Order: sequence, then C-alpha cells, then structure tokens
Amino acid sequence: MLALSNILVNYDGSRILRDVSLTVAPGQVACLMGRNGVGKTTTLKSIVGLVKPESGSVKLNGQELVGLSPDGRARSGVGYVPQGRDIFPSLTVWENLRIGAIAQGKRLSGEVERVFELFPVLKDMLQRKGGVLSGGQQQQLAIGRALLTGPRVLLLDEPTEGIQPNIIDQIGETIKTLRSVGTMGILLVEQYLDFCLEVGDCFYIMDRGAIVAEGPIGHLNDEIVKQHLTV
Repeated sequence: MLALSNILVNYDGSRILRDVSLTVAPGQVACLMGRNGVGKTTTLKSIVGLVKPESGSVKLNGQELVGLSPDGRARSGVGYVPQGRDIFPSLTVWENLRIGAIAQGKRLSGEVERVFELFPVLKDMLQRKGGVLSGGQQQQLAIGRALLTGPRVLLLDEPTEGIQPNIIDQIGETIKTLRSVGTMGILLVEQYLDFCLEVGDCFYIMDRGAIVAEGPIGHLNDEIVKQHLTV
C-alpha cells in the first residue's frame, strides 16, 4: 500500500535521511523506531509532503506522491496524526472532527459513529473546546479526526507520548481494531518498546537517518534493542 524507496532529505547542507526505504501493507502495523533525532518524524513529513526529498519515491497503491501538495496527498489517502496532536484548541470537539471530513469534501454519516465506538469519551464532549481536553483526550480526538479523512494509510507520530496508561491501552486496542479490518496500513513512530511489541507486525529501526534494522516484530530481540534503541 505505502512504499518509500531511497528517500534522501537534506536540511541546510546536512543529510537528514539517507536512502530510506520501507513498506506498509494493508492490515499491517509497521513500527518505525529509533533514538531521538534520527529522522523518524522527518520520514513521516516526507510522506505527507511537509518535507521535500532531494530524491526517492513515495507511492501509495502505486500512485507517486512526490510532487503532490500535502492536501493532495491527504485526498489520495494519507492520514497523519503529528507528534503533539495539533488539534484546534479554540474549536469544539465536533468542529475538530468535522474538519477531517470537510477537508475531503465529505458529509459525516456512519463514519463519525465509528469514531465514537472507538473513542466513546468524544461523544460526551462534542461541545467542549479542544484546548480544555486532557492530553489523552486530545490524542483520541486527533486520531478520530484523521480517521474521518478516510485514509488508506495512517501515520501516527508517538501517540503514547505524555498519555496516561489507561488511554495508552485504549489507543492500542484501537490500533489493533483498525488493523483487523485489513484495509488500512498503519505506520507508527514510537519509542515505547512494549507498545510496539503489543500492536506491531513488523519494525524498522533508524539511526543517523538510515534504516539499520528491520524485520517481523517477533525478531526484535535484546541484542537489537541494546544496539539501536537503548539510551
């Protein structure tokens, strides 16, 4: 579904991504892991069009995305939940959710009920401003908003960061539910190892802007963790 091939990104003469290649299949959760500052978020931004690669290819279902604007990529089926959530704090929960659908020129119908099934707390807070929600509730709102764009691949940038344990569990169950449908691929940037082991199908580990290890999540052993992830 999603295929990156030899993505190269430079910032002000510094090489940030070095020939990054990875794939995410439908019904698969791929975990992109690594220490801080190794290029994980830049990889996601290169997929959504917020960073322009010097070279390489980003394809979704065979369609080349390089050259498309971020909104064009969203319409092609790329959903993005950035680190820090980036909900609209002055808008209500309902208005935040509607934006996800409006951006795709859709009217909300059964899709929003599906979001409420995944995150029941949102249904009870529709008229509250996004800025008064807890961090965990904002994360649920950000994921719900992204789902209402109807993505074929969902990019999640550290969804457990600063979130209370019970919400982490709920987000994990949501990811597994979305995976079980089998139509959407999920690329998860995450440093919480146990979370990746619970929800992931495969892993990619980055170091200094390059993929240095990859494989099925069951192959993520102590040696790999010590070499590439332990701080």
